[in-house]
Amino acid sequence: MREKHPFAILVIACAAFAFDPARAADEMGSPPAGDKPPPSQQQNATPPAAPKQPAPPPSVTIIGAADAHGVLGRDVRSPTDEDMGHIVDVIVDRTGSVRAAVIDFGGFLGVGSRKIVVDWNALHFGRVADKSDSVTLELTKDQVKAAPEYKEDTPVVVLGASGSLQPFGP
Repeated sequence: MREKHPFAILVIACAAFAFDPARAADEMGSPPAGDKPPPSQQQNATPPAAPKQPAPPPSVTIIGAADAHGVLGRDVRSPTDEDMGHIVDVIVDRTGSVRAAVIDFGGFLGVGSRKIVVDWNALHFGRVADKSDSVTLELTKDQVKAAPEYKEDTPVVVLGASGSLQPFGP
């Protein structure tokens, strides 16, 4: 009687488990003649993914250096050249439209100051040729002093010069 080798049995068992008719058909391009994959594989088969199209290039706008400037940190002055603070934040609505600016008003070196919110339309940017130029606020110092303080996560009270600010939508 012939002796069985455990190693040979292991190799035969691995070869039997490793053979996958569906994979073999994919690699050869078509299933062997007369052989069809089982119904479970036919239902779950997915068509090959279409090659991804490259994303279109982004749009580009060029703005001249003299035509646009950042506003955060910019000093704010009254029409009579009084110091009104500086812009510390910008508030936008859900559509991304700028609605108001948060101004750090009063105090000295951050002590005793408070933040107020002013309508974006009350700010004038005509004199902002470089970073040392200030923004003009169309309000008096007394009007700004009387404005309620801005606190995050509370309703925003916006101080407007002309009363033209529309309320935030739903």
